Amino acid sequence: MSKKTSRLCIIDRFEGDWAVIEYGNKTFNFPKELLPQNAKEGDVLIFNVLIDEKETENRKKIMEDLAKELFKEA
Repeated sequence: MSKKTSRLCIIDRFEGDWAVIEYGNKTFNFPKELLPQNAKEGDVLIFNVLIDEKETENRKKIMEDLAKELFKEA
């Protein structure tokens, strides 16, 4: 298996609400609802993962506010 082939994400099969994805010698489950509707077994996937910095900061602030509320002195 070539280096490029071993790094492909390939849909192996579907199990209920999950797609079983092959990546090299490993497999992982991925929510079927996040795949295109026409995805099928054998399809090669391209993932483009981005960090939502604004939402990350919003969630961080929410957690900080909750911690302050939880640990404030009575």
